Amino acid sequence: TSAIATAELDPLTHYCIVRADLSPGVQGANLIHAAGESSPGNLPDTTYAVALTCPDEPALLKLSARLSAAGVRHRAIIESEGPHAGQLMSLGLVPRPRSHLKKLLSSLPLLK
Repeated sequence: TSAIATAELDPLTHYCIVRADLSPGVQGANLIHAAGESSPGNLPDTTYAVALTCPDEPALLKLSARLSAAGVRHRAIIESEGPHAGQLMSLGLVPRPRSHLKKLLSSLPLLK
């Protein structure tokens, strides 16, 4: 198959995961931060962006460890100030074909 057909079947996907226990404004800010920190720059126009949620900081820490163990490059966003100082807030995964990440992320719900 051609590279275009392969990309359509298994699109490059930029996943960002944020804690569900945060307010919508804090979620938004941390998703933007995670996306910016994990993006390599000029992504193809066909890249999908997906925002997922994880219940809380302990669950996000476990997910980060699982991603590291699986060799998935990602950026952890840790708050530097305010009421959440020192806490893991979100993760941005370096974009990869969707099939590489589906098994690790399929249990996480989309951000609503």
